[in-house]
Amino acid sequence: MNRLKQLFEEKKNILSIYYTAGYPNLGDTMAIAEQLEQSGADLLEIGFPYSDPVADGPVIQASSKQALDNGMDLKLLFEQLKDLRKTVTIPVLLMGYVNPMLQFGVENFCKACAEVGVDGCIVPDLPMVEYEELYAEIFAKYGLSNIFLVTPQTSPERIQKIDGISNAFIYLLSSSATTGQNLQVSDQTEAYFARIAALKLKNPSIIGFGISSKETFNKACKYAHGAIVGSAFVKSLDGDNVRGSVKEFMKKFKG
Repeated sequence: MNRLKQLFEEKKNILSIYYTAGYPNLGDTMAIAEQLEQSGADLLEIGFPYSDPVADGPVIQASSKQALDNGMDLKLLFEQLKDLRKTVTIPVLLMGYVNPMLQFGVENFCKACAEVGVDGCIVPDLPMVEYEELYAEIFAKYGLSNIFLVTPQTSPERIQKIDGISNAFIYLLSSSATTGQNLQVSDQTEAYFARIAALKLKNPSIIGFGISSKETFNKACKYAHGAIVGSAFVKSLDGDNVRGSVKEFMKKFKG
């Protein structure tokens, strides 16, 4: 059984943490991953930076710019992750935009993911039709899950289609805003989550965008199998004491 399937079968209220590779310092990628697992994270999303991160709010945009300025790119990221599975046992996803993947070569990218032990990818701007026609077989060849995003505006037909071609979990955006907004569970949001539940999808779901505290995490877990913390975590990282700042941040959720 792969790591993602095992996680969702064995755990509830899954805490997924997003951070940007190469931020705050170029060499911090593995130290953050190791400390997150030690501090209780269930799932990691490592962002590979891109110069035009359209879905991201100011915090993650700034971290991407800093990481690029530091010299981070996909080649270096895979070098940093080459011993990932010697110290990290929880599932790991790479998250980023399609352009760097295309420049690297999609098959090269998938092969490198498999070699270092990455379990799947989240590529928000990769069209579903393009994925199905051009890349699904490559992802399958290397045992990678592709995680699709659903927003409050996604039609039931498209959600069912996403569910049909997914094999790990579905990423529910709490709103159509950029990352870093606070989760507001309004009547409208509750109706959206209820609509998803009524579809009785075969894949579990995780809620992202706006999860910044134990309170918002617990709220999200009422409607899904877990939640993703991104901007709040990235904001908390101290470049002079990365492991210490990770440990301190995680106490909010696991303390």
